[in-house]
Amino acid sequence: MAEQKGLLIVYTGPGKGKTTCALGTAFRAVGQGLRVLMVQFIKGSWHYGELDAAKMLGDDKFQILPMGRGFIKIGGAETDPEDARMVREAWEFGLRQIESGSYDLVILDEINYVISYKLLDPAEVVEALARRPEQVHVICTGRNAHPKLVEQADLVTEMREVKHPYTKGILAQRGIDY
Repeated sequence: MAEQKGLLIVYTGPGKGKTTCALGTAFRAVGQGLRVLMVQFIKGSWHYGELDAAKMLGDDKFQILPMGRGFIKIGGAETDPEDARMVREAWEFGLRQIESGSYDLVILDEINYVISYKLLDPAEVVEALARRPEQVHVICTGRNAHPKLVEQADLVTEMREVKHPYTKGILAQRGIDY
């Protein structure tokens, strides 16, 4: 059995913590000397604490690239062509980075959302990830992971909401939620 095998990991489900889980894995990977890239498909308009934390580790170790606008309208005529263009650009960029082997771990943050919004073809994503270099780990995050992606993955974790502070009127907290 090969000692080093790139895993395909999916963090999905309706509960909070999918991106946070991926960031924890990224932090562990950097600690083991791995190079990590996170491509964020939707995030882009807000400032998140993880952006500063990644910079503290150094761009040569961990890069986070927000490549969206922060919100995507979905459904028929409502879908903004600019969002579709940005998703395509983020996917093609992320795929080039995976194929280059320049990174040991590539996180495709929120890719599950854009697949479920029909902005990316699940078959295209699954096929491309199956062709990735053998040693490259990939994490896909977001609700509603496509069944084809779940089937191909080596590890799938589903976050389930049990309780959330928002239901009590508590807003997102700095350092915890962003």
